[in-house]
Amino acid sequence: MLSRWLQEFRQAIYKNLCKAQDATFELMDALLLTRKAESLADLSLSRVFRRQWSSVYEALQDTRPDREELMKLYIQQIPQSKRIVLAGDHTSWSRPFAKTLKERTYEHSPSQLGGRPVTVGYGYSTLA
Repeated sequence: MLSRWLQEFRQAIYKNLCKAQDATFELMDALLLTRKAESLADLSLSRVFRRQWSSVYEALQDTRPDREELMKLYIQQIPQSKRIVLAGDHTSWSRPFAKTLKERTYEHSPSQLGGRPVTVGYGYSTLA
């Protein structure tokens, strides 16, 4: 049984989804519970997604949630503390043979073939 807090949180998100609420909500649950989804069809096969596979596309096309309201809901779930903790991550994506790919940069990547710690490709950074 879900706790009252979680029920209220999920209900607030559900109300924010506007059109296609049921299908979108089930799609979100499928995304959370599917370990390895390589396609939208994989999500449609989840046991929590009780609709036909075409509903996946309709849900994504029809729903227009208010992003600011969702962000407020998410921020309310963060425990209040006096110390702010930031975490950073950088991932490099090696693309040495994609010579026409714009904005390639030199990236540190110690696990590359040949033991070379620098590769040409893209870098993705996340700060949370």
